[in-house]
Amino acid sequence: MIRHSGGSENRRQGVPASVSNQIPRVGRNVQPSPMPPGRVCGREDPQEMALTVRMEVKPFKALRFDGRVVGNVGDCIAPPYDVIDAAQQEQLYKKSPYNVVRITRGKTLSCDDGEHNQYTRAAEYLTQWMREGALKLDARESVYGYVQDFALDGIAFQRLTFIALGKLEDFGKTVRPHEQVFAKPMQDRLNLKRATAARFGLVFMLYDDPEQVADAIILKAATQTPLVDFVDEQNVRHRLFAIEAADDIQAIVRMMRDKSVIIADGHHRYTTGLTYWRETGNPAAGYQMLAFTNTRQPGLVVLATHRVVGGIQGFQPQALLEQLKGKFDVVEFAFGRAGKSKEQARQGMLAEMKTLGTKDASVVGIYMGDSAFYVAILKDEQHMAAAAPQMSSAWRTLDVSVLQKLVMEELLGFDAETMGNPDRVAYVKDMPNAISDIIARVDAGEKQIAFLTNPVRMPQLVDVTDAGERMPHKSTYFYPKMYTGLTIQKL
Repeated sequence: MIRHSGGSENRRQGVPASVSNQIPRVGRNVQPSPMPPGRVCGREDPQEMALTVRMEVKPFKALRFDGRVVGNVGDCIAPPYDVIDAAQQEQLYKKSPYNVVRITRGKTLSCDDGEHNQYTRAAEYLTQWMREGALKLDARESVYGYVQDFALDGIAFQRLTFIALGKLEDFGKTVRPHEQVFAKPMQDRLNLKRATAARFGLVFMLYDDPEQVADAIILKAATQTPLVDFVDEQNVRHRLFAIEAADDIQAIVRMMRDKSVIIADGHHRYTTGLTYWRETGNPAAGYQMLAFTNTRQPGLVVLATHRVVGGIQGFQPQALLEQLKGKFDVVEFAFGRAGKSKEQARQGMLAEMKTLGTKDASVVGIYMGDSAFYVAILKDEQHMAAAAPQMSSAWRTLDVSVLQKLVMEELLGFDAETMGNPDRVAYVKDMPNAISDIIARVDAGEKQIAFLTNPVRMPQLVDVTDAGERMPHKSTYFYPKMYTGLTIQKL
C-alpha cells in the first residue's frame, strides 16, 4: 500500500466534513472501524453461517481493449455513464474512436426510432470493435486487481478492488442495496443489455474481511506490469492487473464464501442484471461482473451528495426559515454586515456542521442567496419517528433522511417524481469547488435553495442495510468512481 503523507489537515474549501469525517480515521494510518466485532458487512455472526456459501465468485475471461489496435487504452476508458454530461460525452467521443462512451452513453439522434437508436448503435460498435480486434477476449480466466491512487487535502490514498464474476442473488441477506434508485436509468441499462448481451460497467460491492486476504493478493499483483495504467481528469491513477495464479484465485473464492455484500454504487446495473438473467434464462447471465472492495482498507472514502433545488412557485426564504423553526433550531451565519465576509460565513456554517455531525446531531446546511448561511438542527428525533414510523432508527437519524422527509417533502411539498426531476433537484457530489458552484447557481437565480449535508459514515450505512432498508436517493458518493471499459463481460 502506498504510504500516507501527513498533508494538510485543513479541509478543502467548502467541504463540510466530507473528508473530515473520513480522513481523520483513514488518512493517518488509523484503521477504519466499519463494523463491530463479530459482524461482517450486513450479516450475522460468521459461526452461525458456517458451511453456508453466501457470495459465490469466480474468475472469467474479460473482453479488453488491445493497445496494439486502439493505441492508448486509457483513451478508451470512461467514467460511469450516469456521471457523464453532454460536454464530457463530447470530449470522450473526441478522445478516441474506440472510447466506450459510444456504447455506455451513446449520443441520441433526432431520427432515432425503434429500429435505429443509441442501443442498436452500441451493439454495432461492440460487434465492429470485436471484429477489428480492438476488443479481445483474454486467453486465461483471471480475477482482476484494480488499484486506484488518489489524493484529498494533500493526503494520499490507495483503494484496492478485485473484479470477478459474482453469482446474482435477489436482494436479501447476501446482497444488500443501500439506497433508492430512479426507474428511468434502470430501463436505460436494461435496453443496453438487451441490445449488446454484454456488461460494461462495474457494480461496486463492499465486503468486510479483517484478514485482508484479497488486499494482499492485489498488492502482490500490483508489482507486475499493469494491463492498463492511466490518469483521469481528476488526477486519479487507475491500474488493472491480472491475478492468474490458481492458489490466489482460490484464496479469494474461499474468503468470499461466508461473506455478504452491500452495493455501494451500481444499483441500476445490478438490478437490471437480475432482470436480464430472468428474461433470457442464459446461465452465463446468472453471474455478473462485480468489483469488490474491503471495508477494512484506508482507501475507502465516502463524500457527501448535496441538493440544489429550484422551480418553487412564490418561494420566500424568510417563510421557509419560519417553517423550519417548528422542528429545527436554526443558526444563522450572516455576511455583509458586522465585518463578516461571505467566505467567513460559509466556513462558519461548515465548521458548525462538522462539529454537530461528530455529536450525532441531525443537521442540514442551507443557502438561499439572502446574505446568510444557515444550519438547521433537528430538535427532537420524535419528529422523524412521526414522519417515518415504518423506518428504523438508523434510517431516521441520517441527515439525508431528515432533509428529505421534514424539509423537501413536508415543507416544500416535493414528491418522488419531483425529486427525480433534474430540472427541479440537482444532486451535486462533494468534489473541490462543488459548494462554490452551488452557491453561484443560487446567486445567479438558476436555483433557489442549496441544501448541504455531512457524508454518511460507514457504520450508518451498515446499520441501515442491516435493517433491510435503503437510504434516500443519492445519499452517498464513494470517491473515486470506478471507471468503465477496463473489463467487459460478454455473455
